[in-house]
Amino acid sequence: MASSADVSVALVAGEVSGDMLAARLLAGLRPRLPAARFHGIGGPRMAEHGFVSDLPMDTLTVRGLFEVIPRYREIKGIQNALRDRLLAERPDVFIGADYPGFNLGLEEQLRRAGIPTVHFVSPQIWAWRGGRIKKIIRAVSHMLVIFPFEEAIYKAAGVPVTYIGHPLAEMIPLRADTLAARGALGLEGAGRVVAIMPGSRMGELKYLAAPFAGAAALLAKRDPSLRFIAPMAGERQRAYFGELLAAAGLADAPIELVDGQSHTAIAAADAVLVASGTATLEVALFKKPMVIAYKVMRASWEIMRHMGYQPWIGLPNVLAREFLVPELLQHAVTPQLLADAVWAQLEDGAGRARLEARFTDMHHSLLRNSSQASADAVMRVITSSRSA
Repeated sequence: MASSADVSVALVAGEVSGDMLAARLLAGLRPRLPAARFHGIGGPRMAEHGFVSDLPMDTLTVRGLFEVIPRYREIKGIQNALRDRLLAERPDVFIGADYPGFNLGLEEQLRRAGIPTVHFVSPQIWAWRGGRIKKIIRAVSHMLVIFPFEEAIYKAAGVPVTYIGHPLAEMIPLRADTLAARGALGLEGAGRVVAIMPGSRMGELKYLAAPFAGAAALLAKRDPSLRFIAPMAGERQRAYFGELLAAAGLADAPIELVDGQSHTAIAAADAVLVASGTATLEVALFKKPMVIAYKVMRASWEIMRHMGYQPWIGLPNVLAREFLVPELLQHAVTPQLLADAVWAQLEDGAGRARLEARFTDMHHSLLRNSSQASADAVMRVITSSRSA
């Protein structure tokens, strides 16, 4: 490619995990396409690589099946407007970073119009909604996958695919420095530390903030020396978290809130209470005991629980193919049950050693140069398109 000045790459990330994934991809692409235009919808990590977001990423963030209904027309309008702009612009490639409900529909329309599409990463069709593979075949020119077992699924379906490893496995050290992390958070000399991670999405906070804080209050009664730290994804989340605790009568819960620093908080912890999602894998890569919680609107839960193909919901358990760590779902997400589960993790020294060994093996299995591998795949798509 003689010059990158006329190259245009469009990307959409709808939440924090997608922002992180796309940023790793951009870290590999930007040196190869120094003058290219990268734009669409994304977050602050993508912006570090010269990405220009046409709308704030929070505009798209929503969680659950029924929770999207009140915002369906708004989000569909954003999708249609973006589609029309991209059909007029005709970028060299469109990359959907996770967020499959939005991105796959957009990709299908763009690919039908001759615009190459890359999806990064695979929807969890191995966990639920396996019928999505039919839409993926229509929508995706190339799939980038981050778990080893996913590659065979797409090869069997005839979808071009590249296993790139998981970016988090590169970002997180094989052995974290707990003492340094505690020092960075002002926890020097503290006793045992529990990280409280109720999620970055407002929907997660709505359902998990109060039971997580209630669990912390119960644990503090068992052991007053325990310290609790909760990283907040942003000012909006921090304010909302505080509002929810006040409404639940838990404004005095013994939880110290910090801005960002989620990895530092995990590294500092002896155990983590965490919302189901990418954060569970982060905790596993830091080799920490955890309790995973998941709660959504009741109607969403009643549908989703009948659509799953496997008994696990947390990524560490999915990858291990067994319940390495406890999962508390929906009606089980109560302060007492959460506190009991976290306490068991804190008190089980032998279990901690077993988890550390299993999570270390998991870390090695996911460790690749994901930035370079994903950039290589995208460059192949761009080059193929331009030579066609």
